[in-house]
Amino acid sequence: MTSPAAPPEQAKIRPLANAIRALSMDAVEQAKSGHPGLPLGMADVATVLYRHFLKFDAAQPHWPNRDRFVLSGGHGSMLLYSLLWLTGYPGISLDDIKSFRKVGSPCAGHPEYGHAPGIETTTGPLGQGIANSVGMAIAERHLNARFGDLIDHKTYVIASDGDLEEGISHEAISLAGHLKPKGLIVLWDDNNITIDGSTNLSTSTDQLKRFEAAGWTTDACDGQDAADIYRALAKAQDANAPVLIACRTTIGFGLPSAGTQKAHSDAPGADAIAAARKTLGWDHLPFVIPDDLLGQWRAIGAQGRDAREAWEKRKAANSKAKELDEAFAGGLPAALGVKLGELKKKFSEEKPSAGTRKFSEKALEVINDVLAVTIGGSADLTPSNNTKTKNITSITPGDFSGRYIHYGIREHGMAAAMNGMALHGGVIPYGGTFFVFSDYCRPSIRLAALMGIRVVFVMTHDSIGVGEDGPTHQPVEQLAAMRAMPNLLVMRPCDGVETAECWQIALENRNRPSLIAFSRQDVPTARLLHTDDNLSARGAYELVADDKAQVTLLSTGSEISIALTARALLANDGIGARIVSMPCWSLFEEQDEGFRKKLLGTLPRIAVEAAAQMGWDRYIGPNGAFVGMHSFGSSGPFKDVYKHFNITAEAVAEAAKKALRNT
Repeated sequence: MTSPAAPPEQAKIRPLANAIRALSMDAVEQAKSGHPGLPLGMADVATVLYRHFLKFDAAQPHWPNRDRFVLSGGHGSMLLYSLLWLTGYPGISLDDIKSFRKVGSPCAGHPEYGHAPGIETTTGPLGQGIANSVGMAIAERHLNARFGDLIDHKTYVIASDGDLEEGISHEAISLAGHLKPKGLIVLWDDNNITIDGSTNLSTSTDQLKRFEAAGWTTDACDGQDAADIYRALAKAQDANAPVLIACRTTIGFGLPSAGTQKAHSDAPGADAIAAARKTLGWDHLPFVIPDDLLGQWRAIGAQGRDAREAWEKRKAANSKAKELDEAFAGGLPAALGVKLGELKKKFSEEKPSAGTRKFSEKALEVINDVLAVTIGGSADLTPSNNTKTKNITSITPGDFSGRYIHYGIREHGMAAAMNGMALHGGVIPYGGTFFVFSDYCRPSIRLAALMGIRVVFVMTHDSIGVGEDGPTHQPVEQLAAMRAMPNLLVMRPCDGVETAECWQIALENRNRPSLIAFSRQDVPTARLLHTDDNLSARGAYELVADDKAQVTLLSTGSEISIALTARALLANDGIGARIVSMPCWSLFEEQDEGFRKKLLGTLPRIAVEAAAQMGWDRYIGPNGAFVGMHSFGSSGPFKDVYKHFNITAEAVAEAAKKALRNT
């Protein structure tokens, strides 16, 4: 951050960079696994970036206006861990580096968000980091439009050849090239090597032309020449579009295998390490950094203190300081619960019939009115997902003051960008697509769950109720697949009341993402008696009680209406039935055993859901039955499709009678 009048001398940068190289190869060698190629190749680039451009204060790693640094090529994690220890970040010690890739060490094989300050996101699956960074840059520009110079920073990314080959990178760079969030600078480790060997084996893409075609500014530099690295980074500072800098490097710089596939991910071995030390002129013992070099690195870690303190003074004098603090604190105003409670009461009293996607829109109207921090969006399905409310405007190229993003047909890029927004802080992102396309979002949803961040994935058209679009658009196995994911709240509300409750749950859970599945087809209001309590918050509850019940009907979402009709049919035959709504299995599983046993009861249980059976058996028990899908769907009007697959009230009633006969 102390940019000199002239480019830095190579002789001053190289020893600092070699400290990164030494720590990286020592840690990889001690672990007998890891990826030394990227850290050794990009050490000079990272040194110039941290020494002269990156705005940060290691002593205050969560400073909201810091520059973000994302190591998208997460396999090169020792580059990041070395930088964090050398610059004096709390959370990573030299002993932690010595235990690289060992259980309990914050220095995991790939960087994991939350393990230590300075790890801005979890990377490893290639392409995710660059896509996260697009979301971070969008969040930064949006908050800049709202708070002015209180939020005005850059997002730097180190990306590998593999990052740029992954399909998600195309979605991310295309979106960024369209919206043009300035301050996003990607440093591409252009070394022409992947695990299989030369990139010539698998790609002929001209990446500079590709990025230019997407609307980026591009440049190239010698990634082992400090002056040229500095020139390219200095030029990028004032660009009005995202910037790609191709940094030509030698993978595994210093190793005997440098420039080859062997340098990518093999533990070098003692002889190779000794040879590298000689080549680099590094004659220190393993994990030993000379005091003068460590002192220089610690000074780099502290050089942002003045900028941070100046920012704090500006903030203290700014009328929006409290608003900014609240945005980054991530809390929710009491008014949100009050307003959603009023909406629930309105639904219960007026008893509307509509698709739960429409009820979601009504809930979002309340949410977006009360919360100024939400940023919505859709992957080109806004009229179908109902994610844009009248009280928010769209973000457009160069104008980030709005609160809605048209992501285009980029489901995976959307999900990863939302992760980046949540990681940046100050906003709560939500975005929609059809539930069947959750398959296109799954890697990013998984990482949101792994990181424990508040992102809301809105998935509409949640069953065979999609109808005429047929089996390609009818999710069958997606509910089971998403319910299997740890730390993800999968919610499927049955009406407007549960929809409002599920949205409140999603917003209140700050340490895990939510996926809310909404119906296309209309459903009646099932919750007719208003209660201020959020019944969905326990995952399941008794929707309809019956003191003389002989059977329990379990259901979620749009099939609750089928269960209600089945109950009436059973009543005509003198059979009492109670109904348990189960909008969120994972929340139900978190309840105490007594609550769960009492709610499920001892009566035969019949479950009905227009999805795969997987997972239901734990609730059905040995004497129950499942009415649902056992194959892919079919094209036709949704009522005909339900009838075709025998997901009807009559089928539920008959299953209940059969269960009673067999008990």
